[in-house]
Amino acid sequence: MESVLLYTAPATTSSSSRETFLPPLDAPFHLPFSRSYVKCWGFSLSFRKPRKCKVFSCNVKVEDEACELVNGVELSIEDGVDSIDAYLCNAVKNNNGTGILLLSDIFGYEDSFTRDFAYRVACNGYNVLVPDLFRGNPWGKDKPQASFEQWCGSLDKQRVVRDIFTSTKWMVNEFVAAGISKKFGVIGFCFGGGLLIDILAQDQGSQFGVGISFYGTRIDVSVASKIKVPLLLIAGDNDSLCSVNVLKEVEENANGCKVVVFEGRGHGFAHRPQSLDDDKDAEEAFLMMRNWLHDGLVSEN
Repeated sequence: MESVLLYTAPATTSSSSRETFLPPLDAPFHLPFSRSYVKCWGFSLSFRKPRKCKVFSCNVKVEDEACELVNGVELSIEDGVDSIDAYLCNAVKNNNGTGILLLSDIFGYEDSFTRDFAYRVACNGYNVLVPDLFRGNPWGKDKPQASFEQWCGSLDKQRVVRDIFTSTKWMVNEFVAAGISKKFGVIGFCFGGGLLIDILAQDQGSQFGVGISFYGTRIDVSVASKIKVPLLLIAGDNDSLCSVNVLKEVEENANGCKVVVFEGRGHGFAHRPQSLDDDKDAEEAFLMMRNWLHDGLVSEN
């Protein structure tokens, strides 16, 4: 197994130092959204309850990223009481035809930081689905901290896992049927990063080809040995919610696992940077993730 890498970002980053991080491949793929369906390569992807449709312009600062317009649409998966709200975004140009499931932190799929990250992943050529893991009841910044454990206790983890696999099945039915993607990637933050370990252990390489967990919380180490695909674990060494020792245990038990620890960084630094130092390391973490996705999904296809 690989040893834990303690990562300290260089003081300056030249363009040559980024050459190993490959940009997305240029593929003739386009998902123009309409009111009731998405067309791609002549196929239609049916959405049961599209609600609104927006087009976003993604402004990525990393100098070697070719960022194009990103399409975004709200949708519902399944019908009735079992319907799951979700957000789907994809690159208008340079789409590599690969699907990504993004599992949010406790603030839910509508949170601006999570959506900004999804847009940025889509800017790199991917089709990103962000499901509502909390069925309209995420943790809110305005809620008293004293009630957090009660809120956590009210979550039905089995229901959340079912919703994740329902969302995965939706991607399989829609994307694979359209000839877009055979294997998917999964990314998770915090709460979603912890669940990602369970999801990959249950999936065992059936649908997901790679996984990236950012500072996962409440990780069940006992299932790590069941993970069959490359797994990248990213965290900071100043994170009280994500123990580096727990990540080491996962690495020791999961084949093809790599842990990268950023020196001095705390919880949420990669998708909720709070300082210039966070920004700098968030940039490097994103590039590592992008490389992991490219090597495990785009290159393989």
